[in-house]
Amino acid sequence: MEVSKEKIILNIGGVRYETYRSTLQTFPGTKLCNLTEPDAPSIYDYDPTTKEFFFDRSAEVFSYVLNYYRTKHFHCPVNTCRSVLEEELAFWEIQETQLSSCCWLKLNNEEVQPEEFNIWDENEQTDDECLIVQTERSNSNWRTRWQPKIWSIFEKPFSSFSAKCLAFVSLLFIVGIVIIFCEETKAQFEFFTANFTSVGSSEVSHDNHEPFYHQAAYLLHLELFCVLWFTFEFSVRFCFCPAKKLFFKNPLNVVDFLSLFPVYIELFVAQKIQRMPSLGLWLGFVRVVYLLKLLKISKLIETPVILRVLCYTLKSILREICILLMILAFETLFFGSLFFYGELLGIHPPFTGEVHFTDILMCFSWALITLTAVGYGDIVPVTAAGQVIAALAAVFGMLTMIISIPIFLVKFKSYYDVAIFKQKVKGSKKH
Repeated sequence: MEVSKEKIILNIGGVRYETYRSTLQTFPGTKLCNLTEPDAPSIYDYDPTTKEFFFDRSAEVFSYVLNYYRTKHFHCPVNTCRSVLEEELAFWEIQETQLSSCCWLKLNNEEVQPEEFNIWDENEQTDDECLIVQTERSNSNWRTRWQPKIWSIFEKPFSSFSAKCLAFVSLLFIVGIVIIFCEETKAQFEFFTANFTSVGSSEVSHDNHEPFYHQAAYLLHLELFCVLWFTFEFSVRFCFCPAKKLFFKNPLNVVDFLSLFPVYIELFVAQKIQRMPSLGLWLGFVRVVYLLKLLKISKLIETPVILRVLCYTLKSILREICILLMILAFETLFFGSLFFYGELLGIHPPFTGEVHFTDILMCFSWALITLTAVGYGDIVPVTAAGQVIAALAAVFGMLTMIISIPIFLVKFKSYYDVAIFKQKVKGSKKH
């Protein structure tokens, strides 16, 4: 008889199972696979008369274990206690991570739908990997051969030694331009304060010298040097990108593109900036995109699980967030209007105090910060009606926030449990 056709009999808690030796050898290293070894009869409880192995374990759970060896898909009984299942799996030397997603959801009483569970599988392959896959074409020209390599060097920091060096150099330039941006704000602030002082003292001052915006030349040269590197890096990445549409769908690539313009614009309009100093301030404002480039540091480290869970949670409750914002907007308009007219109608002619608002827009601002429990304190009610309205706004704002928090927490916990399970599965596959 062939070895693959040889049968082994198992007696599990009084229930006899008969299967092929090759079936038990599906997963090497497990206890059932060890039963196929020549010395197994001397190690385990073996009855030579009936030629069967005996195990005093749960026959119900074992039927699913044996089916796992046959189909390579592990499912569990419907009403199985989690601790019992874990004990049986530990005895048969099977990891819990082999459990199918459908049964894992039932076992953990999760409210996550199967399609939401599978979203982690769909996102295992990053955007960069999807772009690299698209380079597999039938032709073999030089671009096709070099495109995946160059793209990996610029987009996969840990793919090679040269990619690590390039990522380190790029990081130095990003940190450098952020420092330059901080230094440039000093000249912008000095211009603002000088302009404000000159305007305030214009009635008594007869000096014709008006303040002008002047940026240190060395800072502009250093910024230009950094931007030239970013221009080279962005051009190479865009040139060797397999899919241009997907490339610009990445927010970080859009930030890289926008960060190239401020210094070039300032070089072209250098003379106009002295005549229109506010233009220099607007260019400084646009330079805030330099700070967004710091987000690229996330490529140098593995994205923490909690951040990925937070992103998926926010996406899944986007509808609830929109409803919450609509309710908050309504409460802001409602209580802001009540506060405006309540204060005006509650003020009597003998009142000599100070009214802390000038129009209804300020009341809307007050209502929003009161509803969100921030409370700046710059606008306070001075009448009995205004105080009652303020108290009601605070209570309704607190209730709005309290009701929305459990929705987020329940969804977050569900996704977090799924993420942890997926990490265990991924780790078991590596081993």
